[in-house]
Amino acid sequence: MDPMHLLAGLAAVVLGVAILVTRATIDFKRGKNGRAALQVGGALVGTSFALLTFATTRLPVLRGSQWSLRDTVIRAGAIACGVAFVLAVLTALLPWWLDRLERGHFVSFVGARHIRSQKSGFLTVISILSIAGVAVSSCALSSVVSVMGGFSQDLKRKIVGNNAHVVIDMTDQGGWGDYEELLSRLRAAPGVAGATPVVHGELMISSASNLSGVVVRGIDSESIGKVIDLPRNVEVGHFEYLENPEKLKRIPRDEIIGLGVGGESFTRGDDMVPTLPDDIDPAIHAALDNVGPTLPALVLGRELAKTLHVYVGDEISLVSPLGDLGPMGVMPKTRKFRIGAIFYSGMYEYDANQIYMRLSEAQDYFGMPGQITAIDVKVADAENVDQFVPAISSALHRGDLRVRDWREINKNLFSALKLERAASFPILSIAILVASFCIICTLLLMVTEKAKEIAILKAIGASDRSILQMFMTEGVIIGAVGTMFGVATGLAVCAGLSWFGLRLDPDVYYIDRLPISVTVSDFVAVALSAMTICTLATVWPAIEASRLRPVEGLRYE
Repeated sequence: MDPMHLLAGLAAVVLGVAILVTRATIDFKRGKNGRAALQVGGALVGTSFALLTFATTRLPVLRGSQWSLRDTVIRAGAIACGVAFVLAVLTALLPWWLDRLERGHFVSFVGARHIRSQKSGFLTVISILSIAGVAVSSCALSSVVSVMGGFSQDLKRKIVGNNAHVVIDMTDQGGWGDYEELLSRLRAAPGVAGATPVVHGELMISSASNLSGVVVRGIDSESIGKVIDLPRNVEVGHFEYLENPEKLKRIPRDEIIGLGVGGESFTRGDDMVPTLPDDIDPAIHAALDNVGPTLPALVLGRELAKTLHVYVGDEISLVSPLGDLGPMGVMPKTRKFRIGAIFYSGMYEYDANQIYMRLSEAQDYFGMPGQITAIDVKVADAENVDQFVPAISSALHRGDLRVRDWREINKNLFSALKLERAASFPILSIAILVASFCIICTLLLMVTEKAKEIAILKAIGASDRSILQMFMTEGVIIGAVGTMFGVATGLAVCAGLSWFGLRLDPDVYYIDRLPISVTVSDFVAVALSAMTICTLATVWPAIEASRLRPVEGLRYE
């Protein structure tokens, strides 16, 4: 958990506990022991939330597919206590807010009094159900929007982290040489954070137990880390094995070479690496290290390693259908490699079919000495990549190369995500519209029950406009309370999931935890849409109340 989030959460807890204790003291002095007891309970829930928040900072970091019941219970408990604490604080502040409304204008006074009135039990229940309906709808809408935004941002982060921001390649499938000067110009272009040459192709990879089709990318190990997150995504092995494959012949016996289905670690072990006496001649050590050929190393994804049942240090074979011409025709080209590292990008498509090797090895294997197929470029700001494309294009000075940014390459995917997000908001707003029907029913029943009171108010001089404003204010108060509780609950749930996180079942989902995007503008939009719908729902009942004639309200009295 981020220390800033921890401090902000604890500060909010201290403030909320102080509010609850203060309100409990006031209510206890006024003889409202039940309400005071609820507020003291909220303070205890806030204290529990603080303790569970501190406990989450002491939880061990889970790797791979590891899952812990204790970890899940503590994190879920912290989120639940946080939500309950927010609701307790809002419940404690609600009477204070209604008191302020009663001290205001005549219209707000009557509207707040109608909300708090307990003489009509049926209408009180209907009002509570109206508030609950708006709250549940607002909470659902804000939570769904945050989850969808979280998935979109998580997907964008993984795509940008595992791919270049800008790709420079040729329209055909061939490669080109003399790229060093072009790399120098690109790295000097404004806004360019890094550039690296790449050779890519499609091959078959086989192990002792399985085979699969893969996309091979030959990379420059010195500059690739400035463009994509491959070195940081390595979870087993070492990225340096790519440049020093001879170290794979003597892997230390305590080094992790793979992870099991449940996240358990596998080491090379004493049975695989014979232990030599400490006083043995160093020449013997060197001779043993040179036994057998030194195979070039490569880096592959977690899911591909599971498919092939291989670990760091194991041998695999790459097979290309475009081989040399032999007596029986074109013979596939086969070459042995050794697994140097296993990476985890968070995207199944990358982890299941991507492998990386040294640039020189890829050039030799594909028969492209001194040539590359693409240049990957990283810019300073991926969100505004279109601002840097003109400078990159001007630095090429070649008409046979094309420049594409990550938005253009993944245009269909992000267009679908954008359309889904835009369509989900109005569709889910229908739930708030349904909840507003309860407000209409509440106000219509209120008009029927309070017909005598409305007639008396009109008889003593209240205008139609005042009656209209009175019932609209009452409906707006119901909508405002429901919106406040709903948006605050949704914010508490989403902030808790974002801060603490809940690990999902690794057998079902290929993500560590549920991604959440807590954006203030989304919650403001939900609050505004809920208030707009609730305000419009009050118009018809308020008009009916304003049209009531005093003689009609007092006819049967």
